[in-house]
Amino acid sequence: MKDSVSIARQKKAQEIATNPSAYKVCEGCDSIVGSGAVTCPNCHGYRFDAEPERVVDQAIFLGARKQTSVTVEDLA
Repeated sequence: MKDSVSIARQKKAQEIATNPSAYKVCEGCDSIVGSGAVTCPNCHGYRFDAEPERVVDQAIFLGARKQTSVTVEDLA
């Protein structure tokens, strides 16, 4: 199970890195959100960094480590 989660995170990171203009990084919690988000669904922050280099760097960073945030699926 751990391997599948890690592979899924890596695949999502690769998807984000290949299309960084569709995403932005929350400056409150460093989550990656869609470019249309007005507030961060995780911390409710409203300041974002949409620079493609920042998005790619953050995607690589998050894709290379295990998940530490709580998701909706974790609460079910």
